[in-house]
Amino acid sequence: MSEQGIGTKCVQAGYTPGNGEPRQIPIIQSTTFKYSTSEQMGRLFDLEESGYFYTRLQNPTNDAVAAKIAALEGGTAAMLTSSGQAANFYAVFNIASCGDHVVASSTIYGGTYNLFHVTMRKMGVDFTFVSPNCTPEELDAAFRPNTKAVFGETIANPALTVLDIEKFANAAHAHGVPLIVDNTFATPVNCRPFEWGADIVTHSTTKYMDGHGAGVGGAIVDSGRFDWFAHADKFPGLTTPDDSYHGVTYAEKFGLGGAFITKCTAQLMRDFGSIQSPQNAFILNLGLESLHVRMPRHCENALAVAKFLKTNPYVSFVTYPGLEGDEYYETAKKYMPNGTCGVVSFGVKGGRKAAEEFMKHLKLAAIETHVADARTCCLHPASATHRQMNDEELVAAGITSDLVRLSCGLEDAADLIADISQALEHSQKL
Repeated sequence: MSEQGIGTKCVQAGYTPGNGEPRQIPIIQSTTFKYSTSEQMGRLFDLEESGYFYTRLQNPTNDAVAAKIAALEGGTAAMLTSSGQAANFYAVFNIASCGDHVVASSTIYGGTYNLFHVTMRKMGVDFTFVSPNCTPEELDAAFRPNTKAVFGETIANPALTVLDIEKFANAAHAHGVPLIVDNTFATPVNCRPFEWGADIVTHSTTKYMDGHGAGVGGAIVDSGRFDWFAHADKFPGLTTPDDSYHGVTYAEKFGLGGAFITKCTAQLMRDFGSIQSPQNAFILNLGLESLHVRMPRHCENALAVAKFLKTNPYVSFVTYPGLEGDEYYETAKKYMPNGTCGVVSFGVKGGRKAAEEFMKHLKLAAIETHVADARTCCLHPASATHRQMNDEELVAAGITSDLVRLSCGLEDAADLIADISQALEHSQKL
């Protein structure tokens, strides 16, 4: 059979029941798994056999859902984590440790920026943040001899900058390191970063993949293409024996297709334990089954709202990469020709106070520290997700004090526009 379409994979990939077995992925809600002999369990601990012995490391429900996400992205292996933050931390820390350096786009999600800029720096990993609009020469200058990875977001949250994946992939590969791309906002329905040179993809599955605000989770997918042995001196954790796991050399034993995820599971999940619960994985799979149907509607609503905002006299600017004339429109058309995401960022005339007043008068859109689900929600990042940043850092992240992030759900576009319109009118009555 030829390569299946993305919709078929959303519905069918990852789990094929046998005769008389459950049609839906079963929830294996068990912490442990029974074996007849210690020798058999020992082989599992030695990674000589595949199987399950403790859900913190692996669980059948999680593995089936991870396999579906790997199929959607076109990767060779994947794992679920407890959140998108955990996925990004694991993806970077799996190859960069104390004394190492990472190049990252400056317009990434505020929580990820804080993870890198503050928390991981305390762990000895240094970061250089570069503008997604930097020239190839400026990007090249950011690398150091101890650089281990490059990180960016397909569509940045909430700045909505679009990553030039090929530019960042070419720079990463020229310096012998992988490109890690957070593909949360675009999802594999609209963009598959591996096809443009990315090596590792992460997701906050809490967002569009779940689609209903029901379960927190994350995922990491490996393309299986980055040659760790070609740069063995940079990645000893993958190319030399792991003394903490019976001396296994991951790249040798599991090859390019399995080394990264196996190491991430055997080391980081073992020690940090940020596992996604089987119950949440089951909920995630229900969301994945309709992802290909929901994403076009999210994009359709967002474009209608963006066009309305563009002509509204109370709006100072509109940012939506699917809107013709947007700074990233052409880049988005290259990487995401079928649509971008359902999130629109815009400025309310009158600054911070006007933006806060706008938020107070929304009736349909809910104020939430959330984004990308079936219900429209709204956030003022400067006073919420990015409030830990100073004004200079906010500007670097592409955020202004009057910026509002609106995540368009699956409601009727006319109703969304009516709600936004009346709230904008109230915002100007200060």
